[in-house]
Amino acid sequence: MANCVTLVQLSISCDHLIDKDISSKSDPLCVLLQDMGGGNWAELGRTERVRNCSNPEFSRTLQLEYHFETVQKLRFGIYDIDNKTPELGDDDFLGAAECSLGQIVSSQMLTLPLMLKPGKPAGKGTITVSAQELKDSRIVTMEVEARNLDKKDFLGKSDPFLEFFRQGDGKLHLVYRSEVIKNNLNPTWKRFSVPFQHFCGGDPSTPIQVRCSDHDSDGSHDLIGIFHTSLAQLQAVPAEFECIHPEKQQKKKSYKNSGIIYVKICQVETEYSFLDYVMGGCQINFTVGVDFTGSNGDPSSPDSLHYLSPTGVNEYLTALWSVGSVIQDYDSDKLFPAFGFGAQVPPDWQVSSLPASPHPPSFLVAVSIQGIVDAYRQALPQVRLYGPTNFAPIINHVARFAAQAAYQGTASQYFVLLLLTDGAVTDVAATCEAVVHASKLPMSVIIVGVGGADFEAMEQLDADGGPLRTRSGEASARDIVQFVPYRKFQNAPREALAQTVLAEVPTQVVSYFKAQGWAPFKMPPSPAKGPVQTPQV
Repeated sequence: MANCVTLVQLSISCDHLIDKDISSKSDPLCVLLQDMGGGNWAELGRTERVRNCSNPEFSRTLQLEYHFETVQKLRFGIYDIDNKTPELGDDDFLGAAECSLGQIVSSQMLTLPLMLKPGKPAGKGTITVSAQELKDSRIVTMEVEARNLDKKDFLGKSDPFLEFFRQGDGKLHLVYRSEVIKNNLNPTWKRFSVPFQHFCGGDPSTPIQVRCSDHDSDGSHDLIGIFHTSLAQLQAVPAEFECIHPEKQQKKKSYKNSGIIYVKICQVETEYSFLDYVMGGCQINFTVGVDFTGSNGDPSSPDSLHYLSPTGVNEYLTALWSVGSVIQDYDSDKLFPAFGFGAQVPPDWQVSSLPASPHPPSFLVAVSIQGIVDAYRQALPQVRLYGPTNFAPIINHVARFAAQAAYQGTASQYFVLLLLTDGAVTDVAATCEAVVHASKLPMSVIIVGVGGADFEAMEQLDADGGPLRTRSGEASARDIVQFVPYRKFQNAPREALAQTVLAEVPTQVVSYFKAQGWAPFKMPPSPAKGPVQTPQV
């Protein structure tokens, strides 16, 4: 489920801290806490104490796991430390700031005011936090072939395969094993990639042993030959190495080799992660589509899926809040287009497939997830739920923006469309066409099924079992649809729905930009923002 889990390192500094010491400046320390729910906070770490300083830059970084699909609310507390006890209750409080980890990684560098309590600033004090992903993102990519290998099979040739071993700690560590090429003395193995750290321990001069063997089904593989090298030598392509069988070399004076191994490609590349793209400035543009078709039932009836309970909540709003509260941290302008489809809209009561606003032809652009919630509540009594349930117009609308972003040739924008619906899609063929087209663009489609209807068509759109195809047979370039039935999470914490719904988005983002060969988009850090308002649903 949690596809995007990585270790993030936070660097922290403060400016203009208030002074609590009489004869000197404060001796600040920063404590990092994470919201565990229910008003409980867990301490994740502390920086060192910086003596006598109002503008500290802490050298000790703080680390925590990053999960894209959850809102990780953090609290940074600054204390003036005047004793050696670990308890903070007897130390002077200099202020605190709260934000989500998503805000930090998407802003690259986030500056927030320090507060003594809600509504009371800690003087002019501020805290600045920046994030860095802790991993070596380099990979070693190789393509290897061989010529004139020794024949090892009595009734055939050889079934050769390669094994690469790294020398370390006085022993050999297997780092890669190739596929077996059947009955071939001149094989070409598939191109492969191995993490740089795993391949050579981070040192290109580390000794590497390569074994070429003849595969036997009983596991008693016959050695064809070996050679010794290093990553530095392998990179001097085109490179060739004699495959030597040690026993044959000792026994036969006329022995030359058991074949030649040719390294056609050996290069060290950067394998970018989702965080690389987000921290490079990629914006996740979030769009919402809500099902206003008649099958939902009369909104004034308690049996309707659009019925607002006395607390103003229904399944549509709960699903919107769960997903939107996560995704909003990754959209810099916090403007979210919202569409309603299948409703008859005043004043002429024509069916509109787009506007959530009751005033067509414009569609609503909300300034926050809360804005969408408010617009939804306003629109319900002003429209007539009708039909049909057509997804294609909304998918194609968002795809036009995604196509414009793709035309720029940079990994600067990605589009996520959230569709909230109560049943089977009407325009199945057109929707398949739209999804196949969108699969070639920087775009993902998330569908949350509300209610207890038959969602078989939705599950077909989620092409986990193979590529989605149009009637003409054209296949989707990649899987971009994630379908989740809301009621499976009805009794689970709200965070569980968002975790499942958003689990595939990081992989989809990376797969698209990688296929295009686009490195992370580089831009200056965006202006600092404070915490985003949490929708009240």
